[in-house]
Amino acid sequence: MKVIGIAGWSGAGKTTLISRVIPYLRQQGLRVSVIKHAHHEFDVDVPGKDSWVHRQSGAEEVLVSSANRWALMHELRGAAEPSLVQLLRKMSPVDLVIIEGFKSEPIRKVEVYRKASDKPPLFPNDPTIAGLVTDAVIETTLPMADLDDIPAVAAMMLTYAIRVEDVLAAHVGERPYGRDQA
Repeated sequence: MKVIGIAGWSGAGKTTLISRVIPYLRQQGLRVSVIKHAHHEFDVDVPGKDSWVHRQSGAEEVLVSSANRWALMHELRGAAEPSLVQLLRKMSPVDLVIIEGFKSEPIRKVEVYRKASDKPPLFPNDPTIAGLVTDAVIETTLPMADLDDIPAVAAMMLTYAIRVEDVLAAHVGERPYGRDQA
């Protein structure tokens, strides 16, 4: 299983890009999963439904299952947010896990940057960024792909993805797994 991060400022189009890359990768025969970090409270449950009622009543976990899918919701109830490593350990094996958000985690990333942004690119100050997906003309030695060139973006993600075992090892050693490492 390999892992690649997608980083960028809010509004850069990370989710949109990922939603365009996933079908392309699936057409190539790859199985893909996503871990998305939310900076705000969110809910995947519908108020009033049984699973929502169970969570509201104090259940630590609620697992909902049907013939089409299953979902496990775990309430932290004041406990610390799980680390990326803890979340990766919960994932079923796939070919590629795309990690959206988790900007400060020591994983190799591809940055999504739009010229309309009023913020600077992240890559000059983040050694974990190995490639740049953008609609801007930027001087850099990093590999670049256009936001609309989905095959090139997918190739970049696959080229710079690292084995989950390497992410776990890097995390234990507290060293970032950046663009300068094999």
